[in-house]
Parts: sequence; C-alpha cells; structure tokens
Amino acid sequence: MATSVFTTMSRLCLLCWLLISSVGISSLAADAATQSDRPNILFIMSDDHAYQAISAYDGSRNQTPNIDRIAKEGMRFDRCYVTNSLCGPSRAVILTGKYSHKNGFYDNTSHKPFDGSQVTFPKLLKQAGYQTAIIGKWHLESEPTGFDFWEILQGQGQYYRPDLITAEGKRPVPGYVTEIITNEALDWLQKKRDPKRPFVLMVQHKAPHRPWEPAPSKLGNREDEKFVEPPTLFDDYSTRGTAAHKADMRIDQMNPAVDLKLWKAGSAAQKQLYNRMSDSDKAVWEKLVDPRLGKFDEAGPKGDDRKRWFYQQYMKDYLRCIESVDDSVGQLLKYLDDSGLAKNTIVVYTSDQGFYMGEHGWFDKRFMYEESLRTPLVIRWPGTIKPGSVDGDIVSNVDFAPTFLEAAGVDVPKEMQGHSIVPVLKGKTPDEWRRSFYYHFYEDKDADHHVAKHEGVTTGHAKLIHFYTLNEWELYNLDEDPHEMTNVYGQADCQKLQTALTAELESLRTELEVPASGR
Repeated sequence: MATSVFTTMSRLCLLCWLLISSVGISSLAADAATQSDRPNILFIMSDDHAYQAISAYDGSRNQTPNIDRIAKEGMRFDRCYVTNSLCGPSRAVILTGKYSHKNGFYDNTSHKPFDGSQVTFPKLLKQAGYQTAIIGKWHLESEPTGFDFWEILQGQGQYYRPDLITAEGKRPVPGYVTEIITNEALDWLQKKRDPKRPFVLMVQHKAPHRPWEPAPSKLGNREDEKFVEPPTLFDDYSTRGTAAHKADMRIDQMNPAVDLKLWKAGSAAQKQLYNRMSDSDKAVWEKLVDPRLGKFDEAGPKGDDRKRWFYQQYMKDYLRCIESVDDSVGQLLKYLDDSGLAKNTIVVYTSDQGFYMGEHGWFDKRFMYEESLRTPLVIRWPGTIKPGSVDGDIVSNVDFAPTFLEAAGVDVPKEMQGHSIVPVLKGKTPDEWRRSFYYHFYEDKDADHHVAKHEGVTTGHAKLIHFYTLNEWELYNLDEDPHEMTNVYGQADCQKLQTALTAELESLRTELEVPASGR
C-alpha cells in the first residue's frame, strides 16, 4: 500500500516536474530565438578620418572601396555632426549618448578620467544578453567598463609595435597598429565570442591620426601622385575673428621632421620610430622616405610654395594610412560574409570627428567649420536599410547609443540626449526630427593648437559661432557660401538670419541644459 502511494506520488511529482521543465525549456527556447533574432553590431571607428577622404563622399583625392561597399549596401549620411570635435570627448559622447557637459569628459588636456560608473550603451546591451567587446583606441584616461572583453591602446597608441592593455596587464605587439587591431578583432570574432549570443564589437583604429605613419607595405603608394589643392588652401581669414588667426594648425606650421618625415640621420624623431620597427620595416622606410630630404632643405621652399609642398607630402602619408583602414574594413566584411553573420549584423563605419585636408590652409579639427564638425557615417543593416540610400537629415554621434539600444530592443534611458536614428534608417524620418544642432568645444586657446573655446548652432543651411572667451561672433550662410569664407555677422542684410540663429542657440542651450558658465 505504501509502495503504491509512494509510486503514485512519485508519478505526480514527476508529472509536475515535467510540466515545469517544459515551461522552462520553452522559455529558454524563446529567449534563444529572441537572441538569435536580435542583430549583431559591428562598430568600426577611425580617428581623424575626413569624409572628403572617402570616395563614397568625394572620389577626387582617394578611393576607399571597402568603406564604399557599406554605403552601397546601406545608407550614407551627409549631415552627421559631432558635438565636440575632439578624440576623447567624441568617444565619451558615443558611449553615453550625452553631451560633454553631461558625461563630464570635456577635453584631452585635463587628463581627468572618464567616469565609467555612468550608464553606457555597452552596459545596457550586456545586461540584455549581448556580448560586448572593444579593441583598439580608447583614449579616455580610464579602464573600459561594460565590456566582456577589452584590449586597448595605451593613450594615443603607437603606429609601430604598439602597447596593448587588457585586464591582465600591458604587452607590446610587433607589427603595424591597424593590422594588429584588425587581427585581434578577427580573433575575438572567430575564437572568443559565444556564437549562440548576439554581440556588439567596437573596432577603433588609431589611424589616420597624426603623425600619419603608414604601413611599410603602403610607403611606395602614390609617391608620384599630385593632389588637387582645395580651393580654400590659401584662406587669409580676412573676414574671421581672432580665433582663426591665432590657431596653430596651418599646414606650413607642421613639424618637418615628425609630420613630413624630413629626418636628418640620428634625429630624435627617427630614433623614436625606429625603436619600434622591425629591421625589415626600417629598410623599407629608409629607401622611400630618405629621398624626401633631397627635395627639401631648410632654405626653401618659401611662402605659398612651401605650403603647397607640405600639402602634397601630408596628403601622401595621410591617405596611405587610410588605405590600411580600408583594408581592415574589407577583412571584417569578408569574415561576416564567410561566416554567415552578414545578414544579421549592423555594420557602422564612422570617425570620431572630421578633419581638415588643407581646407582653410589647415590640418587637424576642433573648429565648428564644416570639415571638422561633420564626420563620415555609413551604415549597413540588411533587410532594414534600402541599399544605396543617401540621407540629408541632421544626425550626430550623440545618437549612436540610443540607435544601438533600439535596434537591440532595449529601452533608451531618458538621460540620453541623443535620438535613435532607427526610423531614419528605415526611410521614415519623424516629422519632429531636429532641424538644428548645438556644438561646443571646450579646450582653451592655450591648449594644443590654440583654438579658442566656442559654441554654436547650425541648421545645415546657416551657422552661427560664438567664441565666448573672445566675445566674437561669426555667421555663415552655407547655401550661398558652402566653404565658409565670408563671415556676415553684423551685416544689415543678414539681421533676420542672425536674430533667428541667436534665438535658436539659446533655445538649444536651454533644452540641453548647458550651464550658463559654459561648463
């Protein structure tokens, strides 16, 4: 009798267990199905890559077939603006979806660590079941948080034999930095991720950041090519204020030894680089770079000819660095194709900001003028984006975090100031989408390149800039003056435009809760 009762109870328990288990198994299966349906995200970012150096935007000086492929199979954005045109601050904005005055990372000179305790999109995706990884340039004076795997360059990073930092410590890696970052990214994709879970992988290149040191295999490329000069190469800043005149970023102010590789034997610049190169790399470098000394000496050229000569050498090395970045994009796209991941992976290519390729006689970034404010952005999302799309809406790097969250089905925190561009990617830009954009640069005129603090507003058709420490204003009608050569602030026939943009600037400051003191 006891046995019968025990058996009956055992069967009931077994039945209950099977029912509960089946529900659990069904739930797990549903979770797995949901995870497999969520898109992977491959975010590729270079450093200082001008949109003018991507042939999907402008093929007059460079060809980038692999980056162009993302645009051809996805969407190209023609008005992607950055909130603060500088390496570290841009990265903080991308992670947090908040402007510099909200995320606390204003500049590269104060060396204040990024506050990794705040909410970031990798943290939220990790909590939602994503694998999160970052490989390459970090430049935020802190260790990454919110990542399952991280392997970052020390500081700005070195082009040759860079030091890579992980949670386990630091190690030098022989080779060329762009190729190393690519190989480490492929290694993570192939060997270190869980294929049953979606992922977000941030591949962040050092190139083509100054001092533009190309891979040895690229050194001979384009040596005899002559590049078309930008129409504003000899801008004399006659209608601009103090800031443009005082900035230390003119091409003819470049360091000949470091920037143009005009080394004398045994120079400090040569030794610093050579110590990080293999013997075979040194041989290639000497063979192709040494002849430059024969074309230039300290006695000449002078004036405009000097600027022209510097521009040509700058372009060769800058674009050679980009060749390696484009190769990297091609390798990553090939892996997605070969592995079958391409159909369910969002691929993003962008830069941390724009860059001057001789426009206004400059290199570098920082200013709110178009070449620096505007960054390249191309996105591929099979089944969602219509191939070959071109978008003219104002989008920004502050929008990246909410976009990735919405694409993954994760709620966007109210504290994020950006807006998801998922509707834009689907070709359905909301009626209430932004019509203007706020910019703020915080490094002072005494910092690198001596660019004065400023803020401003742009509509894509007109731009107002306030250099508030100098009490100077600039106004540009971009429809009539796309190269921003004529400052029309204070002109009687532009008062209506000036008043409207001044009001819009104050409105955006209020909306974004910008402190009255600037910070």
